Amino acid sequence: MSGILPDTPLPAAKNTEKYKSRRRIAREFVLQGIYQWRTAGGTTNFIEQQLRESEEFRHVDEKHFTHVLQGTLQQVDELEKIIQPCLDRPLDELSPVEFAILLLSTFELIHHPEIPYRAILNEAIELARTFGGSDGHKYVNGVLDKLAAQLRSIEIQMQKATKNRV
Repeated sequence: MSGILPDTPLPAAKNTEKYKSRRRIAREFVLQGIYQWRTAGGTTNFIEQQLRESEEFRHVDEKHFTHVLQGTLQQVDELEKIIQPCLDRPLDELSPVEFAILLLSTFELIHHPEIPYRAILNEAIELARTFGGSDGHKYVNGVLDKLAAQLRSIEIQMQKATKNRV
């Protein structure tokens, strides 16, 4: 990446061999954008433009990428207020990767009801396993379980009711 901001790449992915959907790749780029915003600053438009310059960007679900990146960065304060009560420490003590994953996943839980909450949680866990610290995925999973119970309670209740009928 070039430009005014210093390069702030995410830690290298640990396993990139398996197939990734266009939406998964979009989430990886959103993660990178939030990570860059958190560590180096910059405007949403500048960060988005930098990310679009990547050769790999051609594999992205562009509509999802733009909506989630812009929406998340526009609503950081609101998202932080929703996330903080589910944490055991202040948000600013989280790693930038965990912070970014929690922001983008919380945004998706709120603004993308068409995506099952379990899919959002699984994607977040995979991002944390790939880019985060050794146990970051466990922490992300625990926090998102609490958030899903609050933000998707009806969906969770319906899923439990369906299981009980089977």
